[in-house]
Amino acid sequence: MQYLLKSFSNISLAIFLMGMAACSDASKIAEELTPRQGSVVTLDVYKSATCGCCTKWVDHIQLDGFSANIHHSADLNAIKNKYNIAPKYQSCHTAVSSQGYVFEGHIPSRFISQFLENPPNGSLGLSVPGMPMGSPGMEVGGRFMPYQVLLLKENGSTEVFAVVDTAEEQYNNGQRP
Repeated sequence: MQYLLKSFSNISLAIFLMGMAACSDASKIAEELTPRQGSVVTLDVYKSATCGCCTKWVDHIQLDGFSANIHHSADLNAIKNKYNIAPKYQSCHTAVSSQGYVFEGHIPSRFISQFLENPPNGSLGLSVPGMPMGSPGMEVGGRFMPYQVLLLKENGSTEVFAVVDTAEEQYNNGQRP
């Protein structure tokens, strides 16, 4: 009897898994998972070949589980225009998710993960305009300048997505990885 129950449960499990695979678009599900959920999210990062702070920002997101495809663009303005990033929200690099969301500038990876877990309706992505001292990739000694992470909306408006008052608030556990 035990053998029959064990065999039945293995068969049931196999049928269930085959049904799940047949009824779902596995690539779409994997694409929507964030690094926190165990799947790697890849961002296309457009930057200058000579920008050191952009390279440090890429290191930051990779330490938090993201993957990055680096594109050294001779015309970053064309990239920013393509993704409708207004000049006042621009920074030195632009990252784009496979879903088309944009992440402009030195955004802490924790906020990219939060955004991707539940993208607000009508949103383009996030931005940290300029290059705030102490933001990921812009670390200089112990100096830090508070800044805001802005939610970019399709209609051209923005709202504050997060306020970063201390360097520790940039990281998930309050400490740099």
